[in-house]
Amino acid sequence: MTDSPQTDFWPDSGYDLLQVRDDGRLAVTDAYLRRFLQRPELAPVAESNAAERQLHAELLDRPRMAVPDSRLDALGDPDAVENYQVALAFRDRLVQSGTLEAAYLGLFLNPGAHGGVPVPPLFVDLLAQAIVRHLIAGTQDALRARAAELLFREQAVTINEGFIMTADHAVVERHAEGGGFGDLGRLVQQAQTPLRTVDLDVLDSETAHTYWARAHKHDTVLNLNFAGDGLDAFCRVLEAWVAHMLGVRVAIQPVQQITDARWVWHVGLDKEASRLLDDLWHGAEVGDARLARLLSLFRLEFQDPSVMIADIQGRPVYLALMMTEDKRLKLKPQNLLLNLPLAERA
Repeated sequence: MTDSPQTDFWPDSGYDLLQVRDDGRLAVTDAYLRRFLQRPELAPVAESNAAERQLHAELLDRPRMAVPDSRLDALGDPDAVENYQVALAFRDRLVQSGTLEAAYLGLFLNPGAHGGVPVPPLFVDLLAQAIVRHLIAGTQDALRARAAELLFREQAVTINEGFIMTADHAVVERHAEGGGFGDLGRLVQQAQTPLRTVDLDVLDSETAHTYWARAHKHDTVLNLNFAGDGLDAFCRVLEAWVAHMLGVRVAIQPVQQITDARWVWHVGLDKEASRLLDDLWHGAEVGDARLARLLSLFRLEFQDPSVMIADIQGRPVYLALMMTEDKRLKLKPQNLLLNLPLAERA
């Protein structure tokens, strides 16, 4: 699978190693499994013994091979054993699921599979990245590609002079003290630098084309202001996410407040937003400081209301996006898949 040069982005997603099935799902391939097994968490280090090096070499040759407990015990190092247990349980999920989409949903619908071995959040994000990369393959819209990063990379949020700016948290942390990111890092860290110092790093309709050459760096800034192009791009990504993963069409638009007297359903797009919407729905006092961390509200409507729970068919679903007290934003895109009022789950 190939894209035009300007849209050949996120090489670390492993998308080019996957196979698109006739139904549009991403089939798990040996090449993709090898890429996963080569991650730093599993790759041998200088201290690795012969047993670990041999096991890793065999897995790269046969990435689906069964690994008995006796092979893991031979590694000797408890940390290495645990790393392999977690990684191989995740690999088994991928293989048995057949597609990345099925594996992703299975993490939440059947979390106790494979002996209840926990799945690190990093692995969840790796699946989301590859799936979202598939959703926007061939896109010419750089803002949509940047907005899609929110589904698998934590953001640092700065609200400065009324502008809601999001930058990749890991990149900001790495460069905040002058490690190459300069004014942007200090802006997000201190929230005191004037916005004009990072204009060259903020994507808009005039600078969006610069994204493609640096997409792998995750070092651009997205403006999430109401009625702005960045927030609109984010809505389009969420629509595509629901359509691909659940097979239902929805329309999502930002709203400035919820005035619906018949508010019947809501979904938080992150942990903080879920708690806030629950409290607001129950009429609890939330306080101005907490409300100030609300970044955006959305109204979701199903194109075919018949797929909804019967007694609320045709009613909108309200969504929210919210930063933490330390100004971070970590989406839980699975919320939008698990918590919509679908009739088939009632």
